[in-house]
Parts: sequence; C-alpha cells; structure tokens
Amino acid sequence: MSINQAQMPLCQRASSQLLIIDAQERLAAAMDKDELEGVVDNINRLVTAAKILEIPVFATQHNSKGLGPIIKDIRDNMPETADPTEKTAFSCCTAPGFERNISSHPERRQLVVVGMEAHICISQTVSGLQRWGYQVFVPEDAIISRKAFYKQNVLQRMRHSGIQVVCTESVGFEWIGDSTDAQFRDVWSLFK
Repeated sequence: MSINQAQMPLCQRASSQLLIIDAQERLAAAMDKDELEGVVDNINRLVTAAKILEIPVFATQHNSKGLGPIIKDIRDNMPETADPTEKTAFSCCTAPGFERNISSHPERRQLVVVGMEAHICISQTVSGLQRWGYQVFVPEDAIISRKAFYKQNVLQRMRHSGIQVVCTESVGFEWIGDSTDAQFRDVWSLFK
C-alpha cells in the first residue's frame, strides 16, 4: 500500500522573486517593537541574500501619504531597481503596474512574500498570487500584524490554502542549495 503525499516545494534561486509588502514607517509604529525589530532584521537578511544571488526584489507602499515611506533600514538596503509600487487596495494584485513588474521575469514563478500587515495586505496578496498560478512562500518570522492573534489566524488560513509557511533562514539556504556554491559564505554569514 502506498501513501499519497504532497511533495514539499523548496524555494529555488532561479525561480524566485522577493516581494516586500507595505513595510512602512507609520504602520510600523503600531507594531510590537520587539517583534518588529526581528521582522525588519529578517526582511533585510532576505533582501541582502537576494542581492547576492541576483534575485529580483519588489516592494509596495500602501497609501504612502498616510503611512509614510518604507522603513529606513529596509529602504536603505533595497536594490536601486526596487522602486515601490504605490497602492491603495489591500491586495497588491489590484495595484496598477504590479502584475507587469512581477511578470517581467516570466521564468520566476515563486514569490517569497514579507512585510505587513499579515492578516490584511499580505493575506489578500498571496491569495491573488496563488490564483495567478504563482507558488507562494511566506516566512513566518518576516511578517507582522498589530496583534499576535491576527498573524496566527492568517498563518493557519495560509497553511490550509497551500501557501508555504516557512522561516527566513530556510529560504536563504534553499536559495543557496549547496555549501560548495560560490556565494555560500556570503549568504551563510547573514544567519550566523
């Protein structure tokens, strides 16, 4: 008798893109300070790894007039090509220009999604990305909501919907794949 098991997908460097959703200064002010610090650190680890490994990075800003720009520590680390897409809808998938941006790399059908707020803009975006046929990975330690319950609730929903809930370090090491890779030490050093 055989057991039918779904294969656990891994993030592939050649297939991935990194999406930073609404990691904005005024929105960050409403978050738990200790958790926020870890989330910002983890987002920056992934941004740095993506730059080392030449993985495209995209970002969005929700109503930047009201919520301000992307958090300075993240903004200063982002590649120059990662101009944020401005949006007012909660799902990035409805923002003008967003689909064009992520589809500019048609061979990259995996999206690693980080940012805030987990239960609003992130959940609505990953649902849309999944409908568009993308394989979606959400590092649990690189997303945040104002209340822990909101984040835990949406993580449960994501898991039940086929979204891959992962951790930042897993993504980094899945992207690198092998300790003999020329960029292994550069990526490994981000997680020491």
